Amino acid sequence: MQINILSEAELAQLKQLVSDAEHIVICCHKSPDGDALGSSLGWASYLKMIGKEPYVVIPDAYPDYLMWLPNSERIIRYDKRQELANVLFQDADLVFCLDFSSIDRVEAMGEALTSSSAPKVIIDHHLGALMDVNMAISFPEMSSTSELIFRIIWQMGGFEEMDKKCAVQLYCGMMTDTGGFTYNSTRPEIFFIISQLLTKNINKDKIFRNVYNNYSSWAIRLRGYILCQKLNVLDDYHASYFTITRQEMRDFHFIKGDAEGLVNIPLQIKGMKLSISLREDDRKDNLIWVSLRSVDDFPCNKMAEEFFNGGGHLNASGGRLECSVREAEQIVRQAILRYEPLLKGKTPTN
Repeated sequence: MQINILSEAELAQLKQLVSDAEHIVICCHKSPDGDALGSSLGWASYLKMIGKEPYVVIPDAYPDYLMWLPNSERIIRYDKRQELANVLFQDADLVFCLDFSSIDRVEAMGEALTSSSAPKVIIDHHLGALMDVNMAISFPEMSSTSELIFRIIWQMGGFEEMDKKCAVQLYCGMMTDTGGFTYNSTRPEIFFIISQLLTKNINKDKIFRNVYNNYSSWAIRLRGYILCQKLNVLDDYHASYFTITRQEMRDFHFIKGDAEGLVNIPLQIKGMKLSISLREDDRKDNLIWVSLRSVDDFPCNKMAEEFFNGGGHLNASGGRLECSVREAEQIVRQAILRYEPLLKGKTPTN
């Protein structure tokens, strides 16, 4: 089973960068998800294991259902502790950018990141333009950045010393970025990696429950309301979409993460190929967050790029629109019409 991903020269470069560094900062994108947090915390665990003292700095809040992750209490939020975060970036002699490759993904933290004179390393699995960095480890075909971190630790000879906390962090990242290994996870190497993580005595069932069975009663009521009252099913196009307004979020006491995975549920409808979620930003007017999920070979990443100022993976993508909810719905319908041939095409049987 081929796990190594770096050339000998790349491996030597990475090892030298880490060896030379005394002040390491690990950062990820705005509104970090399970993969962003899992990979960042997992990489920090490994670096600490080899004698480094890295800091994990993130732009803003992460979902409530990830607060159980080991060492999450050590994370520094830029929006809460900006002065400290700025000092850490200023003093850093090595910065790792995990699960993103474009500076606009960190928004307010961007100036601190770009003004840092430290060497920078990208470790990411998304398509898109890369920042100006010293080293880019970019593999869009991988399931997650957490998978990349596992492979790097493996290649650097660190697996035997990997502790349970690190294994939990990486497994959580891989699991959440594949929807519980239901998409972007067909390569056999993924399941070899899972088998190796299980040797660290992680409880994968508990990790699943911590993430997916950890909602408040209000979050469950919100989901029921959206699916009953707000779901638009376009049977002829094998597509669906729904909206979540700011008022509805207030009515259901919405907290970050309450809508996580909701966009996947309409894909349980027989013959459905595409599901789109439109959610108003909870603070800013005329800002709509878009999530897209698809099955088989429907390229929701292409649709995200063309219509929603975003991108991502073949079956899981996202974007944003600066408009009203009503206008966003019109754009969704335009997108569905534009991709009518693919949506109405015969669904593969395998």
